[in-house]
Amino acid sequence: MKKYEVYKNIRKGAMIWGLPISLFAMMMLSILASLLVIIFSFSFLVIIGAILWNGTLYVVLTKIACKAILLNFNRVFPKIISNKKDNILHYVDY
Repeated sequence: MKKYEVYKNIRKGAMIWGLPISLFAMMMLSILASLLVIIFSFSFLVIIGAILWNGTLYVVLTKIACKAILLNFNRVFPKIISNKKDNILHYVDY
């Protein structure tokens, strides 16, 4: 009988094919676009190019997903913490 492990890392975010939801959506958009290209310009080179493109995109996105630090552009804390009141008028001394 097959045993299944309990997924305990649910707080890390949902993963599909090893990608977060946003990167998985980008991958699916690429696959749909390549399918449209294959349908409207049917040739062997286009099929091989689409397969190579989607394969390399998947590898690049999984590498980016493993290094999630590269995607974090937000700062947690502000540069300066001050109790001074913000004043729109700059000619007034604090």
